[in-house]
Amino acid sequence: MAVATFDYIIVGAGSAGCVLANRLTQNPRISVLLVEAGGSDRHPYIAAPAGFLKTFADPRFNWCFTTEPGAAVGNRAIHFPRGKVLGGSSAINGHLYVRGQSRDYDTWAQLGNRGWSYEEVLPYFRKSEDRSTGADRFHGSDGPQHVSDIHERHPICEAFIAGAEEIGVPRNDDYNGSSQEGVGYYQRTIKNGRRVSAAHGFLRPIMRRPNLRVVTNALTQRLTLDGSRVTGIEYRRRGELISARSGREVILSAGAIGSPHLLQVSGIGAPDLLREIGVEVRHALPGVGEGLQDHYAVRVAHRVTQPITLNERARGTRLYWEIAKWLATGRGLIAFSPAHVAAFVRSHAGLELPDLQFVFTPASYSVGVVGQLQPFPGMTNGVWQMRPESKGFVRARTADSGDAPAIQPNYLSAAADQRAIVDGLRWCRRFLATDALRPYRGPETLPGTQVATDEELLDYGRQHGATVYHAVSTCRMGQDSLAVVCADLKVHGIAGLRVVDASVMPTMPSANTNAATLMIAEKASDLIAGKSP
Repeated sequence: MAVATFDYIIVGAGSAGCVLANRLTQNPRISVLLVEAGGSDRHPYIAAPAGFLKTFADPRFNWCFTTEPGAAVGNRAIHFPRGKVLGGSSAINGHLYVRGQSRDYDTWAQLGNRGWSYEEVLPYFRKSEDRSTGADRFHGSDGPQHVSDIHERHPICEAFIAGAEEIGVPRNDDYNGSSQEGVGYYQRTIKNGRRVSAAHGFLRPIMRRPNLRVVTNALTQRLTLDGSRVTGIEYRRRGELISARSGREVILSAGAIGSPHLLQVSGIGAPDLLREIGVEVRHALPGVGEGLQDHYAVRVAHRVTQPITLNERARGTRLYWEIAKWLATGRGLIAFSPAHVAAFVRSHAGLELPDLQFVFTPASYSVGVVGQLQPFPGMTNGVWQMRPESKGFVRARTADSGDAPAIQPNYLSAAADQRAIVDGLRWCRRFLATDALRPYRGPETLPGTQVATDEELLDYGRQHGATVYHAVSTCRMGQDSLAVVCADLKVHGIAGLRVVDASVMPTMPSANTNAATLMIAEKASDLIAGKSP
């Protein structure tokens, strides 16, 4: 059987893969194959912003990984969602559009990655964005990724913001602008009450281009190599093993878990690991899969004294009314992202920049039940350290790409991360104890006032924290011995291969990671095409 040849093969139709497919096929002379392990994103759970809670553990859209037990988090194995669908994790995430601090990207450049400073990547943030409030120095308004403000300002959210100002946190209506610090509403990848994933924004409008082929429900088995050059891939679809050749490059965009895993089962990685799983060493690259970082969140919750929270709107006949309202107008409960209000603060005055990110919502969730709102009015304030020091790994367990790898983020293994969790919980309590929230505030339900000392707060954080789904840095960009790609995102020592996704981030940005991943793919598209911004 003849093997089809394409100029570029992109593995993974997540945030980065959708951007690459869009930008590369703008040149009609370039052919692209986009291979995705998941299926279609056309489902109400994906379209509806509140459907996030339904996709959180649904294997139709989600890899549903689990971390290795962590010594610093009570030896718990933690549910670790990753998108397995067109749009990848942008189809199942919490919709929040957060870029981070300018210093994040300046740090990337200072680590030897020329071209990745904030001023150099800002044009790519602007290029991808369709900001509902219009264009300015920091924002674009004609890109494929729509970014909007919240459609309904809940009175408890207004009180939370007023209370934050009351304790000295400044109001900031654009944390993606000149400064991140402050409190305000989250910007969201939602348009007219519907999710705008990377598939919706970048891929769906160009699916009919004759130089693009999109293959879904196709699990890539391995990269094919000729010496030190990658020549294509093998993927399995409907029981058939299919080969495809790349005339120019294979681009891994399978994410911070999938990209290092595929490199390892293809023989590219740490030699000892490859021999252990029975894979021939094709190229020794010890940093593959190492350096995994993720955000780890904890929360404080209160009862609310008035029946005006989202909990009440999600029950009984009111829920049916909310669904009908969303179908008719794109507004109401179903159009909400999980978090409403953002706060970025410094845990203590000695810091120059914020290190804690907060999410507030006028709702509360049952402990131990994913996505289930409590049967009484409640509000929740969550927090994570934006630049964690704990690092872990992603390592293949077997030679089969279909077997989930070992994922070990090593949450809270660094002392600084432990301190930040305690500081964050105390800040949550400060936010929720303000005079502005007094008309709504009932008793604390999580962790409960009996949890008071630093040791008790840390223990609560160990036992009840969870991932924020921001895995990065497993194919890190740089020049040191554990770097995997160069500043042009080509894999060290291998021709015909790049990695373009969150795995290449040299350090964790002070943000949710989807916006930065879109930027990386925008810049990579120009690098591949030899263009300047």
